Amino acid sequence: MALDVRIFETISPSRFISFTIPNPNSPSHLLRVAVLDSPIQSSDSSPRVAAMLVPKHRETDWIFSTESGHLQLLLNLPEISRLILIGDDPEDLSNSSAADEDERLQQRVKPLVAALSPKTLVKEEVPFLIYEDDVVTRVELERTIGPYVGEMLIEDVEIEIDEVTREFRRRLRFKRTPNLIQSDIKMVRTRGEEFEPQLTELVHPYLPPMVASLSLIGCDLKRRPKALCIGVGGGGLVSFLKLKLGFEVTGVEIDPEVVRIARCYFGLEERFASVHVGDGVDFLKRLDDGDSKFDVLMVDVDSSDPVHGVSAPPVEFVGRDVLLAAREVLVPCGVLVINVIPLSKTFYEELKDVFRQVFAELYEIDVGNGENFVLIATVSVRDGLNGFTMENLSPVVLKYVDAIQRI
Repeated sequence: MALDVRIFETISPSRFISFTIPNPNSPSHLLRVAVLDSPIQSSDSSPRVAAMLVPKHRETDWIFSTESGHLQLLLNLPEISRLILIGDDPEDLSNSSAADEDERLQQRVKPLVAALSPKTLVKEEVPFLIYEDDVVTRVELERTIGPYVGEMLIEDVEIEIDEVTREFRRRLRFKRTPNLIQSDIKMVRTRGEEFEPQLTELVHPYLPPMVASLSLIGCDLKRRPKALCIGVGGGGLVSFLKLKLGFEVTGVEIDPEVVRIARCYFGLEERFASVHVGDGVDFLKRLDDGDSKFDVLMVDVDSSDPVHGVSAPPVEFVGRDVLLAAREVLVPCGVLVINVIPLSKTFYEELKDVFRQVFAELYEIDVGNGENFVLIATVSVRDGLNGFTMENLSPVVLKYVDAIQRI
């Protein structure tokens, strides 16, 4: 059935349409074209449109091949109402065009991009955006499906740190949120061509700030500290808390397949943490006064539905009843630490207001990557005299202690 381009004359929030056309550089092969309109309605009478060519050899990456990946790209461009993505068809990569042909392809598809733009668009050329990241090479290790998080991917990547330095990482990604790296650990060479996880170093950008938040525990502990981590993922945080800081760690992970992956690929061992498979909110509410309490509760879970205005944590996790339950599992000098990826400033402000209603004090660390914030809530008012000491930590963690701001 022929596609009627008149349907593209107006913006239709959240509409997603994809189709294939002959590649003008190689007519016997196909291009995949995907058009997504932002779910956020713009008051601008002349909506802005942008186009993007899919990077070569990334055509099957969930970021570019799924509607959820396309949506995340668009939500990271708040001024854009329509994003047009053009790349080699993932089902027809037998003659993928060379990277040096991108400029010629861009010139040839400009009339198509114009035809796919709203009729009200100001008569100006639609800009082509460039997607860039630090990945040099990637090797897929396994794809699997979990009963809760769905399809997921484990991959080894080589990334470029600077012009002379490269590093090997192992990553876990979920198809439902393809643009988010769920777990990221450094891989170090042991002997020959063998690598193993480096569990005493944190490379995910928001994890050092979460660990720095421990400095707000309001007492000088004379015993082994206890941590409850909701959202285990690859286990990088729980392993670090045990191996580097000597915590007794309890973890809660909703998906048993994620736990298997953490043990198989990310070095998580049973001696590092007692891991429970189940819903984190239910786990909190089941704990009673007879259970031993924790010095810190760390929450690192993502939302599968970004329409609510947040990618982490899920909306249901920050209800007043859940925060009250979280406060009850902490010792009087304890803290709640939570990773937040807000897609809505309004939601984030409302979230902070709920925290202030339940906890004595609220602190924030801006991770500085344009994405993550770490919120730290204390059960009681800190006297500033006593506190948890963190010796032998790397500067990458300690620098965030000074970045903690009371809000």
